[in-house]
Amino acid sequence: MNLKRNGALLGVVAVGAMTLAACGSDNNAGSSTVDTSASEASCEGKERLSGAGSSAQKNAMDQFTSSYIAACQQKGVSVNVAYNPSGSGDGRTQFIADQVDFAGSDSAINGEQADLARERCAGNDPWNLPLVFGPVALAYNLDGVDDLVLSGETIAKIFNGGITRWNDPAIAELNPDAALPDEEISPISRSDSSGTTDNFQKYLMAASNGAWTAGAGSDFMGGVGEGAKGSAGVAQAVSSDPGSITYVEISFADQQNLPAAQIDTGSGPVALTLETASKAIEDAAFAGSGTGDMTLDLTSIYGTNEAGAYPLVLATYEIVCSGGYDAETAAAVKSFLTSAANEGQQTLGEQGYVPLPESFREKLDESIAAIG
Repeated sequence: MNLKRNGALLGVVAVGAMTLAACGSDNNAGSSTVDTSASEASCEGKERLSGAGSSAQKNAMDQFTSSYIAACQQKGVSVNVAYNPSGSGDGRTQFIADQVDFAGSDSAINGEQADLARERCAGNDPWNLPLVFGPVALAYNLDGVDDLVLSGETIAKIFNGGITRWNDPAIAELNPDAALPDEEISPISRSDSSGTTDNFQKYLMAASNGAWTAGAGSDFMGGVGEGAKGSAGVAQAVSSDPGSITYVEISFADQQNLPAAQIDTGSGPVALTLETASKAIEDAAFAGSGTGDMTLDLTSIYGTNEAGAYPLVLATYEIVCSGGYDAETAAAVKSFLTSAANEGQQTLGEQGYVPLPESFREKLDESIAAIG
């Protein structure tokens, strides 16, 4: 089930890109074309920016960098961005230590780290700007069942051992026309620490009506099933194990030709498509005002019952100083992020990401413009 955009893009710049890799475990080459002719990037400021952190967004960052370089070349300006996919925690640490200009992170910077970042930013608040979104599929291997429907509660019970067989009455109620086998369910989780696991468990906390009590975190807390390393690992494990199910980025499910379960959020089953994942983002709320800092209220995404919105979407941030940069760095950060939030989004849907909806991008553009 490939995510595809409607309509053709008029491309003038070929951009090397990769499919979505969860926390840097796996990369898969691809290519796409981006039109940079209308770029609003100023291409001002210092020539070379540095960033580090989330490897889930590394492949999107490759595209952002390529399209930014191309946009500035059209204006006769040479620029570059060096991004090290060293992991979210390391990215935040390097940002606090003033070793990079921005950090990529699967989680918003907060608490003590935000206080330390404020010192680095000369007393100004650090801002969390959500720039890259990737949908997560419930990929499964169940012969004869192509349109499986699950709910937040049944997903939680599958992954904590509360539901152990595919013909359980709770699953049968959601799938009245399916021939569900009397077969044991084999849940497969990430054996390595993963931002995908953290977000999956946050989703279960928000959407399971209290069925998930194990909490969240980068390590799987459900206590049942088998583990496999990396996104490619869990997808391959499901492909070779009839009766199994996992949570994984859609690109890896596609590679193994695995179907993805629809999720019933209370307003009917919702299939994972570019449009349904985008709708969940479009309706997202913010922990604060959403002006400047754009830390997401993840419950508004994960707990949505909006008709046609697919809720299981991984959000990753760029962490920047709202002020306190020197003038050259501030100009370059704003220029790069402007490019990334606009032309940089054009072909992300072809690579397993969700391009930003228009209304969301407008809010992001306002925050980027306000960086001092």
